Amino acid sequence: MGDWKDRDVLIVGGGIGGLAAALALARSGIAAQVIEQAAEFKEIGAGIQLGPNVFWMFETLGLTAPISALAVFPDNMIMMDSITGEEVTRMPLGDAFRKKFKHPYALIHRADLHKVLLEACRKSERIRLDAAQKVTSVEETADGVTVRTESGKTYRGAALIGADGLWSSIRQIVVGDGKPKPAGHITYRAVLPTSEMPEKFRWRDMVVWAGEKVHLVHYPLRTGELFNLVAVFHSDRYEEGWDSYGDPAELHERFAKTCAPVRTLLNKIESWRMWVLCDRPPIKEWSRGRITLLGDAAHPMLQYLAQGANMAIEDAVCLAAKAVARRGDYAAAFRDYQAARYLRTGRVQIMARVYGEVFHAGGVAKELRNMMLGARTMEDQLAGVEWLYGEQRELTRGAAAAPAMAS
Repeated sequence: MGDWKDRDVLIVGGGIGGLAAALALARSGIAAQVIEQAAEFKEIGAGIQLGPNVFWMFETLGLTAPISALAVFPDNMIMMDSITGEEVTRMPLGDAFRKKFKHPYALIHRADLHKVLLEACRKSERIRLDAAQKVTSVEETADGVTVRTESGKTYRGAALIGADGLWSSIRQIVVGDGKPKPAGHITYRAVLPTSEMPEKFRWRDMVVWAGEKVHLVHYPLRTGELFNLVAVFHSDRYEEGWDSYGDPAELHERFAKTCAPVRTLLNKIESWRMWVLCDRPPIKEWSRGRITLLGDAAHPMLQYLAQGANMAIEDAVCLAAKAVARRGDYAAAFRDYQAARYLRTGRVQIMARVYGEVFHAGGVAKELRNMMLGARTMEDQLAGVEWLYGEQRELTRGAAAAPAMAS
């Protein structure tokens, strides 16, 4: 092993993206130091969706089995009209879907995915994890990066990855474009024991009830023990952050015109967590010398394609492969990494906004949506998502070129 692999790559942020980056580097033999601001390594939130595209990455990271053991594999993705209660369209996720994309579609609790990544990192001798360390300064030199924290600790490494999310402090060092832009959409999330979910709605499906300026999503979690409910509506309300309690009165007012099933499901929840949806315009460059960004720090996106975590994990695998290919020339590796990723992540950012318009259509736009989506064949549906769910050959080839090292 070359000496360059023994120099730490510093990773600011111990969420899904940061841990995936550490694991991808470690499996390529590269040492990683994760620096997390929170008092402990954990995830907040509820359910997330895993497209077939990210299962290619799980194969590379050696995580397919533990993640599959905690996931639900839904039978269909279904869109319902939240006003009329009628089905608009469905995409079966069975044999034809898996044959097309070589992998399944899955639903998992965010905390479960994070736990799998964290346990894998803890087992690796190439990864060190430090919590309760708020970064106060970053200094780049000709041969490395130095990070200092509020507690007085100093970290020195060969390079730095900012995986510190939507409100990334490292992004301000690299890009300097200020705060993300609120989308004018409020999201409420809640998790319900399956026993409290009305029996007639205990569908083993990923379901979206689309309505004018509102939508409701529900799907099972933890092999069916829980149900994840997500309600989204347009609002001018703004509150920085996303882990605050919501206002049930506002929620029910926004959904007042929806059909009885939607209102019934909303009434089952007594306490909702609320956050404001934000994103940024796509950018082409998110690296500077030995410093780069990953996941939401680089390309935050709205939730309508359910790809935020998926893109961060793809980033991690790509970045590690580029670091190996450049043999520790991190400035060059980071340029290669962003060049390989910016068009794909930019497309997801833009199409997530488009899907938000589709979900929230009203009037003539709603009628056109229902007519066009309802007329699609299975072949049409699969072709429409191939760009997103299909194998990313550059990533899988790059990962294959950097075989996993013993950890």
